[in-house]
Amino acid sequence: MFTFNGYLNENSEVLKGDVLIAEPFLADPNFERSVVLMCENQSNGAFGLVFNRPAEVSFEDTDNIFLAENPLYFGGPVEQNTLHFIHTFEHLEDSIELKDGVYWSGNYEQLKILHAQGRVNESNCRFFIGYSGWGNEQLKNEINQNSWVISRTNLQTLFEVEPKKLWKNILKSMGQKYEVLSNYPKDPRLN
Repeated sequence: MFTFNGYLNENSEVLKGDVLIAEPFLADPNFERSVVLMCENQSNGAFGLVFNRPAEVSFEDTDNIFLAENPLYFGGPVEQNTLHFIHTFEHLEDSIELKDGVYWSGNYEQLKILHAQGRVNESNCRFFIGYSGWGNEQLKNEINQNSWVISRTNLQTLFEVEPKKLWKNILKSMGQKYEVLSNYPKDPRLN
């Protein structure tokens, strides 16, 4: 099995705004070839959202036209009855800045007004059901086991690249060592 130490060294701390890239051999189907945007990492645990997996559900049957008109993404396997959003609206009240002009959460009613004005789309806002969570030391242990590559890519890239190409594109942008990983087949037995 091919192993590596991550984009940053194994002992690097995962920071808010970092991107976790699942290594190609990660066996957990919830995170296979996933790109996770880290929203929080504190001593008691970490929180992030899978950015490249469209959800297989929609709000088409809801009276809330706002949600029905915006694609949903699978944020992770935890609390899939919750809704989260990542956006680039600097002046949205109660938003938490991650980095590079990208924000997590904020005033939902204000966001609905921006949507009514035609200003909300996939190039500036993504909606997620559920989230990815790690308990105390769990994420650090997974990084030390080479389950994740830590990337400090510009977060605007997450909105610019088609979700199904995001995992591969970020790895390729990290240099030759990671470009090899980006081309590794999902099932090496079929190669």
